[in-house]
Amino acid sequence: MTSGKSVTRSAPSSVQATTVASSLLTVQTPGRGFTDLTSEAVKFINEVQARDGALTLFIRHTSASLTIQENADPSVLVDLTTSLSRLAPENGGWTHDTEGPDDMPAHIKTMLTGASLQVPILNGKLALGTWQAIYLIEHRKRPHRREVVLQFIGSNH
Repeated sequence: MTSGKSVTRSAPSSVQATTVASSLLTVQTPGRGFTDLTSEAVKFINEVQARDGALTLFIRHTSASLTIQENADPSVLVDLTTSLSRLAPENGGWTHDTEGPDDMPAHIKTMLTGASLQVPILNGKLALGTWQAIYLIEHRKRPHRREVVLQFIGSNH
């Protein structure tokens, strides 16, 4: 059991959601790996003059995904790519292989990492931690054109 002395919480704040703003972000990936979308999310939040609310990101694909991960040390992304490849290897004996040996592993990796994210917006800023960034993860070997829906719900300036 945790004592109340080791946990603190700020006072709750409340806003009336008056704005729903959406945009479609198209990303050309270079092939397998991570593409940082944080600056695009910041641009969108600034364009819609978001103040407080939530930004939802949703990828419209089943062989690429979204995640929030460390942005300081690039070796983290290398190790994550290696880990995902170990969890869903191309030579796994998959029955779904019509689109190539990297397709079924890509679907598994998407299932493990996720198709959507939600990030709080506080005082007009993404409430990410110091070392966090928003990434699109391309699970296929070849470059692909990916679509990510950005949607802000909340109050604006």
